[in-house]
Amino acid sequence: MMTNLFSVFDPSTTILNLSLNWLSTFLGLLIIPSVYWLMPNRFQIIWNNILLTLHKEFKTLLGPNGHNGSTLMFVSLFSLIMFNNFLGLFPYIFTSTSHLTLTLTLAFPLWLSFMLYGWICHTQHMFAHLVPQGTPPVLMPFMVCIETISNVIRPGTLAVRLTANMIAGHLLMTLLGNTGPMSTSYIILSLILITQIALLVLESAVAIIQSYVFAVLSTLYSSEVN
Repeated sequence: MMTNLFSVFDPSTTILNLSLNWLSTFLGLLIIPSVYWLMPNRFQIIWNNILLTLHKEFKTLLGPNGHNGSTLMFVSLFSLIMFNNFLGLFPYIFTSTSHLTLTLTLAFPLWLSFMLYGWICHTQHMFAHLVPQGTPPVLMPFMVCIETISNVIRPGTLAVRLTANMIAGHLLMTLLGNTGPMSTSYIILSLILITQIALLVLESAVAIIQSYVFAVLSTLYSSEVN
């Protein structure tokens, strides 16, 4: 039963032993072509306001040392994850963000680049960051170990948080979807339908929140090394 339940996350479309499901990651490029932005409409205005708000917030988090190039990277990261989260809510579209393969690919290079930049360019700051201000001398060795472990597991926590939230919601929708056809009562079918709609709305909110959390935490990790 568990194998069938989790099989909804397995890549299934293959040509010449090459999985094509991961191409869904780039469907956002087809949904928003460059010509589309030349035609002003309500969606464009709303999306531009969202991006502008995120740009200002990320610039505030990065501090005075941040620049527009950094905010562009994190806004693009937010857009990529959010589009993939939303696409996974549609039937027969592969949810790439529910796999550690993608989330770790996004989180690990970012974390590694931040760590390399910090230790090479701001070595003293990185050493000072291992011991919080006001720590008693007796606890300093333990704080260094704790801070080191917390820094090392950051890419894992970023990736697992996003993947776990995507998997949890999709599993609930799969369970409800499999339960509906087996029910013969119209009342139970109505309750399942209402629950499915409510869960779909919840998953839409989770798709936005998790992409925002991923981008904000990446921004905070970047600001710590400056």
